[in-house]
Amino acid sequence: MSVLQRPVTALLVGLLAYGVVLGPFTAYMKQKPIEEKFGYLPSINVLRYVSVDHKELVGASLVMKVIMYFGGVAEKQQANVIVQPPDYARMSGILHGAVQLDPYNMDAYYFAQSFLTWEVKQYQMANNLLDYGMKYRTWDWMLPFFAGFNSAYFLKDYKQAAEYFKRAGEINGNELNISLAGRYMQASGQTELAIAYLGAMEKSERNQAVKKNYQIRLKAFNEVRRIELARDRYKNTEGVLPVTLDTLVRSGLLSPPPSDPYGGQFFLEPDGKVATTSKFTFAGAGNVSTPKVSK
Repeated sequence: MSVLQRPVTALLVGLLAYGVVLGPFTAYMKQKPIEEKFGYLPSINVLRYVSVDHKELVGASLVMKVIMYFGGVAEKQQANVIVQPPDYARMSGILHGAVQLDPYNMDAYYFAQSFLTWEVKQYQMANNLLDYGMKYRTWDWMLPFFAGFNSAYFLKDYKQAAEYFKRAGEINGNELNISLAGRYMQASGQTELAIAYLGAMEKSERNQAVKKNYQIRLKAFNEVRRIELARDRYKNTEGVLPVTLDTLVRSGLLSPPPSDPYGGQFFLEPDGKVATTSKFTFAGAGNVSTPKVSK
């Protein structure tokens, strides 16, 4: 065998051996249960130690591993292939580990928000992870926005939702976040705080269209506050909460009758909370109906 033939022969032998090994291995991986494909992962402490100056790369690889795993499960489910349920606990644990290696990894927080809330229904766990990210990604208004949505929509914690939306608004100055903050302050019974907050934003706003929106919301919240004060005076006098706003108007405690600038109708909920059929939006006023009140 000539000197030139030896490298070629070695290459052919190597390719043959590679094919012999790779073929069965690929077939095995295709048939392997999806839940096994995560494989073994060292602890985060070990990864932190061995990654040295490459923590960002290792963290990104962990996030990608979770995303690819979840994508594989979803693909099989869409194809009506029966598979084991995704290992959400492991997915969550790996993502939490990834942000410990690289707390600035955007994909970890955004993907966690997607599956922890809608798929796993672990709303507080999602917010805990988002809170962790806010300590580092201080410019990322999406993290408090996600947490605000979770708090309002899933957890019904309007006070906390207001704080998150307020933070999001302070980061990007977005009118929606600021308005949501005021809305959820009011929804949590902090009408005076909502008025003070939106009042400050209205005074500093230069865009006249945005300024007008703040003024309309402030007018609505000031009407809510008038109703609340009349309600409290009625309760102090009569010892019970009023059932309807008409009761307050007829008693002379609420004059003139309140008017919702969004076109809706104010009413009292059974617990005495002030609400409106418009839900403080012009879109909500399109389906105005008088709320039913138990007698």
